Amino acid sequence: MNVERAKAIYDSSDTIAVQLDGKPIWIEHVDEANGMATVQIGSRPGDTQTVRVDRLEEQ
Repeated sequence: MNVERAKAIYDSSDTIAVQLDGKPIWIEHVDEANGMATVQIGSRPGDTQTVRVDRLEEQ
């Protein structure tokens, strides 16, 4: 995924399925300047990671 698409998904009011390494995630923040995203893994609010947006896959 590219930064523009990650930002569009983050800004969308629709629920769009995204995965990281085969696990469902929610995008919490997109750092456009660095090509990074902070994501929540599954439904656990405390389980977040910051990863390169090119690791994210739209389903």
